[in-house]
Amino acid sequence: MTVQLSNLEHLPNYQITERLDVVYGSTVRSKHVGKDLFAGLKNIVGGELTAYTELLEESRQEAIDRMIVKAEALGADAVVGLRFSTSSIAQGASELFVYGTAVKAIRMPQQPVYQSTNQPPNQSSNHHSQYEEPVASVAQPSTVKSPDDLPRFNPFGE
Repeated sequence: MTVQLSNLEHLPNYQITERLDVVYGSTVRSKHVGKDLFAGLKNIVGGELTAYTELLEESRQEAIDRMIVKAEALGADAVVGLRFSTSSIAQGASELFVYGTAVKAIRMPQQPVYQSTNQPPNQSSNHHSQYEEPVASVAQPSTVKSPDDLPRFNPFGE
């Protein structure tokens, strides 16, 4: 089972049917002495500290993996409201913490978007004689759906 992740409070194209619990994952990492020396030299001349960038990426992935294990144990389909936090534990050691709400969700069927006013897609409201100018279809305010019914951007695909 693949657990969907969203930093939004909802999951686009899904309906949350049950909120299960808060789930989290964390990891505490310390600096490598050799990398720390190199980073100190790099700090003088400027530029990206790639050793630390890699360390943080590994830490984020490990924390996410641990959180997903907890979400799967609850039977979750997704984790919403995903957030990251960091804190200093000791000199040279930091914790990376990720948390969110584990939920059960079902995929919503895609609704067709009508461009004409209150007519099914096969019936066009733009029938014109050869002497009439075509009129563009404009959605009337009565057909506008609430923001929750509109498609949303999902940065994680799908």
